Amino acid sequence: MKKRVLILGSTGSIGTSALIVARQIPDRMEIVGLAAGTRVEDLEEQAREFGVNDLCLADESRWGELKGDGRTVFSGAGGLVEIVEATKPDLVLVAIVGVEGLRPTLKAIELGCDVAVASKEILVMAGEVVMNAAREKGVNILPVDSEHNAIFQCLEGHKGGPEEIRRLIVTASGGPFRTWPVEKLSEVKLEDALKHPTWEMGQKITIDSASLFNKGLEMIEARWLFDIPMSKVEVVVHPQSIVHSMVEFIDGSVLAQLSTTDMCFPIQYAVVWPERLKNELKPLDFPTLAKLEFEAPREADFPALGLAREAGERGGTLPAVLNAANEIANAAFRKRSLSFPGIWEVVEKTMRKVEHIDSQELDVVVNADLEARRIAREFTKPG
Repeated sequence: MKKRVLILGSTGSIGTSALIVARQIPDRMEIVGLAAGTRVEDLEEQAREFGVNDLCLADESRWGELKGDGRTVFSGAGGLVEIVEATKPDLVLVAIVGVEGLRPTLKAIELGCDVAVASKEILVMAGEVVMNAAREKGVNILPVDSEHNAIFQCLEGHKGGPEEIRRLIVTASGGPFRTWPVEKLSEVKLEDALKHPTWEMGQKITIDSASLFNKGLEMIEARWLFDIPMSKVEVVVHPQSIVHSMVEFIDGSVLAQLSTTDMCFPIQYAVVWPERLKNELKPLDFPTLAKLEFEAPREADFPALGLAREAGERGGTLPAVLNAANEIANAAFRKRSLSFPGIWEVVEKTMRKVEHIDSQELDVVVNADLEARRIAREFTKPG
């Protein structure tokens, strides 16, 4: 059966990978809507190639450039919700970095659309709200992050409950500074942090991978996706990025999902699930892998994991505060106005200063997010 798919974030790395998948399986995947941030020319080209007439551009000043016969063009944050309502797709792929994907995700669930989540911030901020809404509507939340997609695949044949799971083991490449001594981290330059050893990604997520905040956010996301307490979510460093994650059961058995480093694998799986489909992606060649290494993360030197675990365990608004502060600190580092260790410092200071509320009601979470951003900006000001 062909699935009608709306892509939110079509010009980013996940969105462009999704379009590669669409080209390879045109009989199973129809693109019915595309949304982008500011890249008008790229969005225009995508719309023409796939014959899409429902478009959304976050940059309201340029939305008129997409106008054409038969087209409906939405704009701004509200446009993301409107395009979900207009297209009513079978599947919404949410690949927007940051919090902007939350409201269109909830709208998709309200309309009964399945959601493929590539934006981990959605579940970090409001995992309880999103997953409860999905259960009430009978909607599937399908993970697209390679790590969570791997866990999802490992759990597919599991008939027991979460009490039979000992650990969810999320793998991390370790980033470009895995072997750097801690005293050198203060010397990290933007160009250094953008050299990820195994993945090609956007700048924000690449910096998050270097600081390990990406992995911290994934821990919280896993807690909600798989209804598992934070104490059962662990991180292990795996520099080759071949084993995408693992599940250990109470009998000591461990299941792992392996593939080459290509986001097209988890995207295709989310689109054709619960089936599998032949594709043109590069398979693993085990004799050439040489070795697969695993090591414990340096949590004392990379405090993101500890901060994320604290946020996930306390719950309420703290995960939203952590996420918001990290976005501000990450952006400040990319603007060269904050040191690399300053990212962790700003997040921790913000977590300590913003009032903690033990609630994940949407308005409460959104207000906490806004307050955390305000405070984090104060901490990133020069001097």
